[in-house]
Amino acid sequence: MDMLKKIWPYSFVSKNDVAALIINIVIQLVIGIVAGVLIGILDGIPIIGFIIKIVGGLVDLYVLVGMVLSVLDYMKVLK
Repeated sequence: MDMLKKIWPYSFVSKNDVAALIINIVIQLVIGIVAGVLIGILDGIPIIGFIIKIVGGLVDLYVLVGMVLSVLDYMKVLK
């Protein structure tokens, strides 16, 4: 569990109500969208386009896992 808290620190910020959970999820979505736009712009470069696509997939996975961990932490499933 300590490793998860080190990798996804923002997902384990204390959330007392649903509004805090929704704000946490929206912030993570905005980060994912901004990263997606930047990756989309850099994807046009032929030499590094393949690497950028891999990084984009990893960023999307990071954001998705972060949102799932936020919900699980809010529901007190994780300790």
